[in-house]
Amino acid sequence: MTEPADRPRIRLKPKANARGLRHGFPWVYGNDVVTDRRTRKIPAGALAVLEDDKRAPIALVAVNPNSKIMCRVLDRDITADLDATWLETRLHRALELRECLFDAPYYRLLHAEADGFPGVIIDRFGAACVIQPNAAWAEAHLDLLTDALVKVTGVTVVLKNASGRTRGLEGLDDVSQTLRGEAPQAPLPVPMNGATYMADLTGGQKTGLFYDQRLNHAFAARLVQPGAQVLDVFSHVGGFGLAMLAGGAGQALCVDGSAAALDLATQGSEASGLAGHLNTRQGDAFEVLTQLGEENAQFDVVICDPPAFAPSKQALDAGLRAYERIARLAAPLVKPGGYLGLCSCSHAADLSRFRDASSHGIGRAGRQAQLIHTGFAGPDHPQLPQLAESGYLKAVFYRL
Repeated sequence: MTEPADRPRIRLKPKANARGLRHGFPWVYGNDVVTDRRTRKIPAGALAVLEDDKRAPIALVAVNPNSKIMCRVLDRDITADLDATWLETRLHRALELRECLFDAPYYRLLHAEADGFPGVIIDRFGAACVIQPNAAWAEAHLDLLTDALVKVTGVTVVLKNASGRTRGLEGLDDVSQTLRGEAPQAPLPVPMNGATYMADLTGGQKTGLFYDQRLNHAFAARLVQPGAQVLDVFSHVGGFGLAMLAGGAGQALCVDGSAAALDLATQGSEASGLAGHLNTRQGDAFEVLTQLGEENAQFDVVICDPPAFAPSKQALDAGLRAYERIARLAAPLVKPGGYLGLCSCSHAADLSRFRDASSHGIGRAGRQAQLIHTGFAGPDHPQLPQLAESGYLKAVFYRL
């Protein structure tokens, strides 16, 4: 074990919430700690002992003086070593949960703070994993983490995805790379909810597929009657559309701004044995929704799953207006007695505000609604109860 005296010490200011940190909150902001020349020189990703204002130890933390989140809690044991055993133990714990939940190895394996790996995302695609090391400590220990991942899971391919705004906030680069094995030369088929999705692990968004909507896809599929006409807006690779086709829908129209994503959706329909049942329309979602309204188009189920309109508190008001507008444009496209599903992945917009914005938009469209279901991310995206940001995904389903 490394002696605590060998590690830098970071002290909280008297007004900082030491109790919250002792009770599980995982982040320490720069304005809550005493900073001097010594602390500012701690290398990004280095380990330190966090102390309260009376110098009583609280936790072992990873430090990044370049980030607004200056410290991320790694362990309550300040003598812990961030070695292979530490990493493998936590990976085993995460893997046990996923193997309990899923019959096939297609899931989110690590969900950052909630799995004890602050800032680290790992999605698994059979024998391949994609890591998003979105914190400096993970970048600094990436080789060790990759070795532990291979040992615990037995995967043969490990890719690093360096996209996303979080790495920029940490002062990290945006260079993706292959860490183990050979990167797949074609999209990989992923079975979910009776459909087959095509995941582009090297050229797609984020890790290549969004596993968080799995349960909401399944709920939407339950709403369709045989032969139903459905609309999937912001469809990416056909998330809701393919699930609803697998559930018995007759035709699905997928709308997205990315031609590459829509091509993968088409490939997914073919791999699912549903060729000819999925149509695509590339364009700005707001414009396409407006056009469909002008065309008097009607669908049995409409789903809108946009990107984060409110990624920060500063963007909250504009984001809520955008969610309301989506609901107002989508509601007229739903047949009487049909269903409308609206989603948000903005952690800054809590469930209450998102639901209110959605309901207001439906009302402005002149439709009456019943709120029938509220959905969240699946259990392979666990929440850390003390961290509201870990519960980012919300889905509200209405009968109109």
